[in-house]
Amino acid sequence: MADDGAVTVYSGSAITDAKKKPFSIKAGMAQMLRGGAILEVSTVEQAKIAEAAGACSIVVSEQVRRGGINRMPDLSLVKDIKRAVSIPVMAQVRVGHFVEAQILESIKIDYADESEVLGFADENNFINKHNFRTPFVCGCKNLGEALRRVREGAAMIRIQGDLYGSGNIVETVKNVRSVMGDARVLNNMDEDEVFAFSKKLAAPYDLVAQTKQMGRLPVVQFASGGIVTPADAALMMQLGCDGVFVGSEIFECSDPFKKVRGIVQAVRHYNDPHVLVESSCGLEGAMAGINLSEDRIEQFGQGED
Repeated sequence: MADDGAVTVYSGSAITDAKKKPFSIKAGMAQMLRGGAILEVSTVEQAKIAEAAGACSIVVSEQVRRGGINRMPDLSLVKDIKRAVSIPVMAQVRVGHFVEAQILESIKIDYADESEVLGFADENNFINKHNFRTPFVCGCKNLGEALRRVREGAAMIRIQGDLYGSGNIVETVKNVRSVMGDARVLNNMDEDEVFAFSKKLAAPYDLVAQTKQMGRLPVVQFASGGIVTPADAALMMQLGCDGVFVGSEIFECSDPFKKVRGIVQAVRHYNDPHVLVESSCGLEGAMAGINLSEDRIEQFGQGED
């Protein structure tokens, strides 16, 4: 650590002032989740299943209401789940709603997820995450957006695909490839070109330069959206992600423990075909109900005309 108190995520450029807001500690806490699966849960029973199956963390959320306003989860539910499990617990807050974040920090939540799934409390401003001791997770769809969230204090990036639990992974794959592809382009770029590229990304130059040096995002990067099978999870890992978020739709099947366990094993052993075969066997019953709805299928059909 430098004498002036400047710290970095891994090494290189300064991100924040350690004397006021220990970003390096929060980024280190996010590092602890690497190589794991984070499960979205809405009941204590689901949280216990996720922990027993080997999830590295859980995200507490209520069922998304389409057409309505979705807010942070009921605090009594969050407290009940924190008492019931020993793994880290996350909870979602609306984008820009710093008071929801303050409330969650006051009950000692382990991580906060500033989630676009819930919606926006502030359409123009994200939470200044440097003002909190709690590590924050933020979503992105491209490299520029990811680096802007890191500048605001995000200790983990969630590369977001499908938001509505359809089981369709195509958006997630597209966005992961976009982030990874831009990082590779940046890594092979001449130093003279980095200034123009940072302007194109609308991202802070120092973070763009650090991404070039590392060849990847300077914080932990997970994939989220449409991940419902062990093969989906292994795909995200082989594309370069550090872990995966799995939606609560995974519990809408006949054997959620077997399904979650298979995904956890696929994340841990994503390059081992024998483990992937074992994790993917006998899931036909466990897959029941996790499919595209008819209106989504019709939408894709119309898009091909």
